[in-house]
Amino acid sequence: MELVEERPCRYRIEPHGAMRVPGVVFASRDLLADAEKSLAQVVNVATVPGIVGASYAMPDIHWGYGFPIGGVAATDVDEGGVVSPGGVGFDISCGVRLLAADADGRELRRALGAVMDGLDGAIPRGAGPGGVWRPAGPGPLERILSDGSRYAVEEGYGEERDLLRCEDGGAVAGADATQVGERARERGLAQVGSLGSGNHFLEVQQVAEVYDEAVAGAFGLAAGQVCVMIHCGSRGLGHQICTDHVRAMDRAMARYGITVPDRQLACAPVDSPEGQAYLGAMAAAANYGRANRQLLTHAAREVFRRAAGARLSLVYDVSHNLAKTETHEVAGRGRRRLCVHRKGATRAFPPGHPELPPDLRRSGQPVLIPGTMGTASYVLTGVPGGDAFHSTCHGAGRVLSRHQAARAVTGKEVRARLDAAGIAVRPRSWRGLAEETPEAYKDVSAVVAASERAGLCRTVARLVPLGVVKG
Repeated sequence: MELVEERPCRYRIEPHGAMRVPGVVFASRDLLADAEKSLAQVVNVATVPGIVGASYAMPDIHWGYGFPIGGVAATDVDEGGVVSPGGVGFDISCGVRLLAADADGRELRRALGAVMDGLDGAIPRGAGPGGVWRPAGPGPLERILSDGSRYAVEEGYGEERDLLRCEDGGAVAGADATQVGERARERGLAQVGSLGSGNHFLEVQQVAEVYDEAVAGAFGLAAGQVCVMIHCGSRGLGHQICTDHVRAMDRAMARYGITVPDRQLACAPVDSPEGQAYLGAMAAAANYGRANRQLLTHAAREVFRRAAGARLSLVYDVSHNLAKTETHEVAGRGRRRLCVHRKGATRAFPPGHPELPPDLRRSGQPVLIPGTMGTASYVLTGVPGGDAFHSTCHGAGRVLSRHQAARAVTGKEVRARLDAAGIAVRPRSWRGLAEETPEAYKDVSAVVAASERAGLCRTVARLVPLGVVKG
């Protein structure tokens, strides 16, 4: 397909075939070197009913289920627009939470070993069951599904400020636990408050560079400060919900006269029974993901308090796998009610946006971009006029499969390299460490630079790792 460079870091794929809108890709040429399969998915997404604007892709784009990871698409709810589970992904509400410590790197260095050993024992992780909290039967799980972080805080696993600094105040509205199947519930009961495996992590970091002191100060960040970044989602519960509702929509499409070029794009009108069932279950999974990160926050706070005498305060918590009903301006059609799918893409609301908490209105929304082990992570902020319905990248983006990465290097080699760089690592398994080797990912600094050059966001701070806990 032909990519036309409209301006720096913005490429266009003209509509052809069944495409209803163009494809728009924010990236540099270097970042798109191996993106042929995922660009074909950008084209496929442009065919779904009700899509408006464009089928967008972020600089960290890579191949995913149906939609590319790094994909953004919005459909017009009032004109038959659809919702597609593939536009959210299997790890519903996978996202990032950043905590800031009242200590700097020099102060923590003396206690880093004790902190990392404490986190190693306190943070449940891996592919199986086990979590910070085992709900006593279905009652507490129902509350988690309906109230997310709010219920966790209510039960003593956090503080009121945590809710103010969390997307949606800690809970997505419209959750419908009746649409969560029995198998999803079984998986969810056993994994509340756990990190999982794959690219999920808890990382102890230090603010290495501040690019905008005023905005960083509003976020609660300063040069040299120690932070904790948590990256995880809704575990097996979210995966099962996606599986169940993809099947239901695949069966329902013919009834609505919908055809798609890839069955992984299974979808249904937002206002249909199937669409509403999925959105209710998705919101419940999102609330589970929020509660999950809240419980891990509590565990990390206890370790920092005991091992370093330090306190952790929430900077922000934001998801990068979600579909949300939002109102946006659509060219030639005024303000429209849209179902915005962000899959491997982060919401990036600008200064003044009404959904931001009052203490962040002047600065814009914190956008949290994790890097890979041994590299930097970034804090960004939303900008006025941000494209793709105020969305930006979500991380580095894979270039090697987990199998390819594990064949290229051993976990012990990765650990030796991290140790040599002064980064303490606590892995659950050597295989898992090898699968997440830094060379399996794009250069996160290049991804962030392309996002900023494309006008999607603005860089606030760069964070470097001191220690990492991996599944």
